[in-house]
Amino acid sequence: MSKKAFAESVKGTVVLKADNISVGYVGQPVVRDLNFEVKSGQVVCVLGPNGAGKTTTLMGLSGVLPVMSGSVEMFGAVTVAGLHRRARAGLSYVTEERSVIKSISLRDNIRLAGIEPQSVLEFFPELEKRIGVRAGLLSGGEQQMLTLGRALAREPRLLLADELSLGLAPLIVDRLLKAVRDAADQRNAGVLMVEQHARKALAYADRALVMQRGRIVLDLSGDEARARIHEIEETYMTRSAESLEE
Repeated sequence: MSKKAFAESVKGTVVLKADNISVGYVGQPVVRDLNFEVKSGQVVCVLGPNGAGKTTTLMGLSGVLPVMSGSVEMFGAVTVAGLHRRARAGLSYVTEERSVIKSISLRDNIRLAGIEPQSVLEFFPELEKRIGVRAGLLSGGEQQMLTLGRALAREPRLLLADELSLGLAPLIVDRLLKAVRDAADQRNAGVLMVEQHARKALAYADRALVMQRGRIVLDLSGDEARARIHEIEETYMTRSAESLEE
């Protein structure tokens, strides 16, 4: 069976399920009692103010941090494995830190990951003219394209992405989010992405989870979230909104 045929055969299956998970540090939970799932071919965005627990959630789901209670199910099986084992099973995890080696070329950054450059250029053909340039001389947007392109070139069954838009111009953000959407639509990847820019993220998302103070307070379809964007931005996306509830 071809990769495309296999992707079609599993479209809509659950690739990630969080079952009442709590995650934290040194015995203290930061996020509590999270319940949600991500299906293949689906883009789910996680929104909320700084400090809501979004990054901690991704760290628990990826295996970087152990869950303190509840369980994580990935590709149909409960897992307590670390990040590297989950990656071998089909997970790609893009953190908010751009993972590039600045002293070597864009081409060598790709090859060092065991990937052919053409696989990355399929997502970001604009990088071809910069293929021999040292990564440290690339713009922030080009570095993020390199980071995301390598993750997508692995053809993950599940992509976790943390703040792809951080510090980047709107046009570059659209380019990155379109590549994520294409990976879901064309390669059937399930995607869970954390974003501060609610409007940008919701333009590409099928569902939205809104977090405050370590909990999910809204779980909406993409259409519902887009219809309620003003409420989401004014009520849930600022630290001042959190403090009003305390």
